[in-house]
Amino acid sequence: MKFAIIGGTGLIGSRVVENLNAAGHQAVPHSLSTGVDIITGQGLETAVAGADVVVNLTNSPTFDDASLAFFRTSMDNLLAASRKGGVGHFVILSIVGVDQVPDLDYYRAKVLQEEILKAGPIPYSIVRATQFMEFMDATLSMTADGDTIRLPRTPIQPIAAADVSGVVAEVAAGSPVNGIVNIAGPDVYPLDELGRLTLTAKGDGRRVVTDDTAGMFAAAHGDVLTAPKGARIAPTRYTDWLS
Repeated sequence: MKFAIIGGTGLIGSRVVENLNAAGHQAVPHSLSTGVDIITGQGLETAVAGADVVVNLTNSPTFDDASLAFFRTSMDNLLAASRKGGVGHFVILSIVGVDQVPDLDYYRAKVLQEEILKAGPIPYSIVRATQFMEFMDATLSMTADGDTIRLPRTPIQPIAAADVSGVVAEVAAGSPVNGIVNIAGPDVYPLDELGRLTLTAKGDGRRVVTDDTAGMFAAAHGDVLTAPKGARIAPTRYTDWLS
């Protein structure tokens, strides 16, 4: 099968390309660096022409309300080009619980992306993942102030990017589910505890202060960011990944 991997040079995309090619498929990465611009449409029709499957792994450059316009424009352009190119399956990567955190602009933008895909002309699959282990450093930096990091007790179920990529590649190579596949890591941690565990493992002397109003994850209430019933549980544990 031929795959057009939009955002195929990034953290997840590069691994998806590698996995699909290793399985004997033809997966081609596309991004701004390869001359494909999903906002202006430059190079897009050529990128998806003849592809059996398009996998969209691009991300908004910001997490504010501008992300809504990014996902609307990019999805409209991608779906139009994919329909013209005869694509039979369209895959996106989203976030577990994304539709249950309406106070976050970025999460609302990802919900919009899902809705545009569902209403579009192409059979689809949506892979929703929990928070990537690789993003923990960025999460810590968001609320860092000197030697103190403030984090809420929001339950988080981190997943390794390698595990996410494997599932995305598997779903992309299969038949469209016309629905959602949820994936999560094997362990749940309160975010403040996860922060302390991370700092200790890295020999970082900063301290975590529990603050249920701090950072973007404070907007997620209850267990909405953890695996829902029926989710696939990935094998990599955060403690093993850290080591």
